[in-house]
Amino acid sequence: MAGVGVSVLSQGQLPSASSNSSPTDPDTRGCSSGDFMDSFGIFLQGLLGVVAFSTLMLKHFREPKHERRPWRIWFLDTSKQAIGMLFIHFANVYLSDLTEEDPCSLYLINFLLDATLGMLVIYGGVKAVSAVVEWRQWDSLRFGEYGEPVQCSAWVGQCALYILIMMFEKVMIMLVPRVKSFILQPGC
Repeated sequence: MAGVGVSVLSQGQLPSASSNSSPTDPDTRGCSSGDFMDSFGIFLQGLLGVVAFSTLMLKHFREPKHERRPWRIWFLDTSKQAIGMLFIHFANVYLSDLTEEDPCSLYLINFLLDATLGMLVIYGGVKAVSAVVEWRQWDSLRFGEYGEPVQCSAWVGQCALYILIMMFEKVMIMLVPRVKSFILQPGC
């Protein structure tokens, strides 16, 4: 028995806002194309960036004092990661606006793929590049080592390698939905 204000749906019936709404109907979408780059979207992205950077600073303070990197080295290490993450973020923002689907949902899907499968690809890429750097004995390209005194050219080279790894990761992650749709394609 249904209570006051509770509707009863027959088996197989789904609630909907209207009988003719579709997933791409502007009234049912989570956000619209361009919402990431309006003033509120930029404010929110900036705020989240500050929170992420603050978390890295907190992590730096939580490291044991005898293992803590000097601020300069910490900044060089985290700036490479920040540049790589900015590349991935803006690639996801751009890619999420390419279709008629809900850009917020597409961004979330891309973010989750980057944060799971993408991290494995990046980890493998860093390991592979590090093995080549060790084999070829390119000392200035060893991740996290900048020479004594610190050389900007070492940071630039490491940053370029890291961005290449991030580009490779993004291409691999962009292929995941395409492979899934190819496998699930009827008639195969």
